[in-house]
Amino acid sequence: MSLSLSQKKAVNLKDGPAMILAGPGAGKTMVITHRIRQLIETGVRPEQILVITFTRAAAQQMRTRFEQLSPEKGRRVTFGTFHSVFFQILKYAYHYTSENILREEEQFRLLSGMAEGLHLDTDDLKTWVQDVSAEISQVKTERINLDYFYSATCPEEVFRKICRNYERQKQLLRKIDFDDMCCYTADLFHARPDILANWQKRFAYILVDEFQDINGLQYEIVRELAAPENNLFIVGDDDQSIYRFRGSKPEIMLHFPKDYPDARIITLQENYRSTQCIVDASLSVIRQNRHRFQKDLRSVSEKGDPVEVLECRDPGEEYLYLVSAIRNNMKEGIRPGEIAILTRTNLQARGPAEKLMEFTIPVNLRDHMPLLYDHFTALDFLAYLRLAGGDRELGTFLRVCNRPNRYISREAAEASSRRTNGRAVLSFEALRAYYSDKPWMTDRIDALERDLERISGMKVYAALNYIRLGIGYDRFLKEYAEKRKLNLEELTETENEIQENSKPFSTGEAWEAHIEAYRKQMQDLQDQEGKMHEERQDAVTLSTFHSAKGLEFQEVYLVDVNEGMIPYKKAALESEIEEERRLFYVGMTRARKRLHILYVRERYNKVQKPSRFLDAFKSES
Repeated sequence: MSLSLSQKKAVNLKDGPAMILAGPGAGKTMVITHRIRQLIETGVRPEQILVITFTRAAAQQMRTRFEQLSPEKGRRVTFGTFHSVFFQILKYAYHYTSENILREEEQFRLLSGMAEGLHLDTDDLKTWVQDVSAEISQVKTERINLDYFYSATCPEEVFRKICRNYERQKQLLRKIDFDDMCCYTADLFHARPDILANWQKRFAYILVDEFQDINGLQYEIVRELAAPENNLFIVGDDDQSIYRFRGSKPEIMLHFPKDYPDARIITLQENYRSTQCIVDASLSVIRQNRHRFQKDLRSVSEKGDPVEVLECRDPGEEYLYLVSAIRNNMKEGIRPGEIAILTRTNLQARGPAEKLMEFTIPVNLRDHMPLLYDHFTALDFLAYLRLAGGDRELGTFLRVCNRPNRYISREAAEASSRRTNGRAVLSFEALRAYYSDKPWMTDRIDALERDLERISGMKVYAALNYIRLGIGYDRFLKEYAEKRKLNLEELTETENEIQENSKPFSTGEAWEAHIEAYRKQMQDLQDQEGKMHEERQDAVTLSTFHSAKGLEFQEVYLVDVNEGMIPYKKAALESEIEEERRLFYVGMTRARKRLHILYVRERYNKVQKPSRFLDAFKSES
């Protein structure tokens, strides 16, 4: 494919700073690789060129694409991630080896061990570790005083204890993590100007891909490396800056022309990915943001179908529509791997995943997804249903006998049990006899038995409703959340999701059989997470907007596009709303041919509003 006029302008730049605004599908990889070749053809030695990307896969793809252009020069240009480049610098200064790098699994063991040692309640340990490590990263890369950082993951004192212990453990192991690579490189350059000067001579030309994702510390180091010649060529799109929680902010890119007043700015105006209808709809959304570079983008493709905006009655109808629409896509000859369902959070993917698997549609999960039925509320509901079905296993009884509190002691329950076929089985008669001198306790036991008898004749949805409101489980959950400083609203939403998904089932046994089958399917899917994408590409991709960045699909379905979902309910400040709008823009621009946007009218018997982001182009369509 030949270069466009704007691409040629970018490629032919040489000395000095430059910013290339590259929207979705703008062919930025082609611009970067052709610019490298142009630099070499005009006399720059390949060894003097440094190309920085954000992932190893992107670095390898960039190297491969360049080697196709210039096979004899490719191996001499340095392609790497920020972390690999910084580690190379530290390796020469401090003689680090790969053995000094703290691996992801080692970090997980350290942090999960601390959670266990501090007896923390974590419903999903993997998610908790990810959240804590992200906060530790923020403290380090933004150089925040630990005493003034307020954790959203755990109480402040607990977080500080975890941070300090984590750093001690790393030192004992003689390990550094990825954030240390940034921090130590910055410190090294400040302490040793001579070392900095050597690297400045080594890399006379620096190109940075996906610049909008850079954080403040990375930018500080890159600026120092590029000085004093400032041959810094950055490519990115401020409209796709969606990782503020990692420290990357669009303000860094927006301020680039102020940091480099002589910088040349070129906008790549062509979109080689999406139809004009998708380009127009996505631009009408992102133009509502005030703090951005203005861009006029056009598709080189056909006009295409209008963006479909569909209102569904509730999540159940939404999921059934997805099944029907994807089946039709496949009948049209579209491979499952060319279809994506995108959600704002990984938890929102649980409903579509469950429904697609029920209809045997192959699924590829891009994000860790906590299993809904492993949540403690789901396990409590199942325990109640088992007891209602006649199960008297001691462990089942102990799980819920004090949820809500009935003041039944473990000692009493164990004393009222006998072993049958290797299992401890509780007798309600024996439990009543144990408390025979306490009539208020026998009244509570009688009430529990009556409640279980009532539940036994109900369909699952009604039974869960009775457990929550009739028995008082929701009252227990409120006290539980207050005591442990948990988010009650999120716990209630999980309850609602569990209850909503139980509607099709008449008996607890049928529901539990469905749960076990679903759990096995989910485990099989998550076991495949480590496989190469090519091995599992013929499946519908289920992804968050964040994880879908950089991908593209023929058919894209954005689901749950409601207020509170996107923009997310916690977004209140203008900067947060603008970040949510950028995230929605990223989701929209993953589509090549057709884009479908779904929202629900009602969720868990509560009226829902469509996202305000839809107003921008609904009025134009």
